[in-house]
Amino acid sequence: MKPLVSIITVNFNQTEVTISLLKSLREITYKNIEVFVVDNASKESPNIKIKEQFPEVNVILSKVNLGFAGGNNLAIEQAKGKYMMFLNNDTEVKPDFLEPLVEVMEKDNHVGICSSKLIFYAHPDTIQFAGSSPLHPIKIQSFAVGYGQKDSEKYSQTVETALAHGAAMLVRSEAISKAGKMPEEYFLYYEEIDWCERIKKEGFKIMFVPDSVVLHKESISIGKQSFIQVFYKTRNRILLARKWRKGNEKIISLAYLSATVFRDILKYFTQRKNDLARASWKALLWNIQN
Repeated sequence: MKPLVSIITVNFNQTEVTISLLKSLREITYKNIEVFVVDNASKESPNIKIKEQFPEVNVILSKVNLGFAGGNNLAIEQAKGKYMMFLNNDTEVKPDFLEPLVEVMEKDNHVGICSSKLIFYAHPDTIQFAGSSPLHPIKIQSFAVGYGQKDSEKYSQTVETALAHGAAMLVRSEAISKAGKMPEEYFLYYEEIDWCERIKKEGFKIMFVPDSVVLHKESISIGKQSFIQVFYKTRNRILLARKWRKGNEKIISLAYLSATVFRDILKYFTQRKNDLARASWKALLWNIQN
């Protein structure tokens, strides 16, 4: 019998988007699954609407918004699968997306995470993610392999990769037991990078599995920046450096990131985006105070 896979997604004020994902999961060919939807204190509870259409789905209602990691962790506590499939709620899956991921896991116990090939939903011939570069030692940045490129044979090999993409990744439960659940201190952005590093530190590999295709509704163009986006991306990039860099490398990285913040503040003031300048400053101040 195929191993049980726990499929987990987090909803926040996007019930109809989440329902579209659930409809695609209904069509998958891998049947030994349990599905969890964690609602992060949406204005209107999705429980009734989801249960009417998908009575088999486990809906977990959080009283407060716990962020991406905190929401996923609520489901991890209840999930029973040998593997846990984390999907952004703004994804839709191909019917056979799960089998290739499980197959790679079953063949090699040292694989802790398998990452799907992400394709832009609105541009079904264009790649969003086909593996990742390592995290830069100073800049604390990584780059998605194949981003914006037309899908081709070049991106069709199962290979070890530095990081997984949080929108669609299968994680071995044993790896979670050893590395711990998703780090909640990030709240939004960079938490899956920290988690990947922790899981690798426990001796596991990360694989990119191109035969697993997931469509992601994230825009191919960069959306309008917001206070929340700028604050958490800035804050958490610095936090990641503080946690994962040591010695002179840490000093150089933090100096570089601090200089980047001041550059951004000046840029935002010049563009008369005072709220974004304030977000950048608050992000730096948070790291100084904590």
